Amino acid sequence: MNKKLVIIESPFAGDQRRNICYARACLRDSLFRGEFPFASHLLYTQEGALDDNNPKERKLGIEAGLAWAKHADLIAVYTNLGISKGMKIGIAAAKAAGRTVEFRSLPGEW
Repeated sequence: MNKKLVIIESPFAGDQRRNICYARACLRDSLFRGEFPFASHLLYTQEGALDDNNPKERKLGIEAGLAWAKHADLIAVYTNLGISKGMKIGIAAAKAAGRTVEFRSLPGEW
């Protein structure tokens, strides 16, 4: 099996309901491209895990996501909803490490 490991970058803060739906659609898009995606912002922000509104917990979640990203073949940045501060951190870390960053958008209106 030669599937790419892909980190999904999409917004979380702000309209969280919309952003969670969008991130799930990004995961689906990546899966149907034949990739194995991971979206730490969907996992770590679930109830009972980390509170994205708590600066210390948000920082911990970002650090955990960046640690996983070190193993990725590709960082997929989905841009329909813009690029958030958290996404910028992930993009900068990927570029600094020499990982591939690919900008994508989903069809339709978001």
